[in-house]
Amino acid sequence: MEPIKAFDNIEAIKIESPVDKIITQLKNLITTGQLKAGDRLPAERILAERFGVGRGYIREAILKLEFYGLLKTSPQSGTYVAGLSIKIMDSIFTDIINFNKGDFASLIEARYYIEINAAKLAAERRTQDDINQMKEALQEFDTKINKEQEAIEEDLLFHIKIAGATKNSVIESMILILIPDIIHLKTLMGLDIDKEKNYSIDQHHKILSAIIDKDADAAGKAMGEHLQAVLDNRWNII
Repeated sequence: MEPIKAFDNIEAIKIESPVDKIITQLKNLITTGQLKAGDRLPAERILAERFGVGRGYIREAILKLEFYGLLKTSPQSGTYVAGLSIKIMDSIFTDIINFNKGDFASLIEARYYIEINAAKLAAERRTQDDINQMKEALQEFDTKINKEQEAIEEDLLFHIKIAGATKNSVIESMILILIPDIIHLKTLMGLDIDKEKNYSIDQHHKILSAIIDKDADAAGKAMGEHLQAVLDNRWNII
């Protein structure tokens, strides 16, 4: 029996992530005038309590909104609503949410090329303090993986420290936006911790060694090799 034709027009249900929901609610507060340009947002802890989510989701939403220029953060005084018009804000909010739900293949590809160049810059510009921070992050990752525990946050932190070593705030911001989405896709790809354990540890140490040696070409090559499996599978994730 042939399937009923009517079902050909059914669209897959789109499930919003916690970050999407946070962005949507912040959008509503701004577009309805409840939050105005210059208004300061509550602290992350308070926002997490109000939204009923972990602080990591709040931080990721704020980073994305800050990257797109909708929020501004000052280390001394907190996070504020930017002075963009409602019309522009509404358009950007829509783009952010649609991007999160959409082309993961492009997201993966973008991360691949950005991180290769980030590794090269890190090798050229890293300081001893950067090296210490990368080593500490990598040690935390190794410990989790060797215990066969999930190490998503530790993986994220290592790559963020590399981004920081580039001394380029734009590259660092771009990586902060891209990495969380990409790392979470490992779950969708069904990567096995035990299978990937030695590969991940070896590749991370190879990247770090090249950065310490100030060998930009080797650092870029090692990062490319590290991300190649994810790049090759980018069309099969969704």
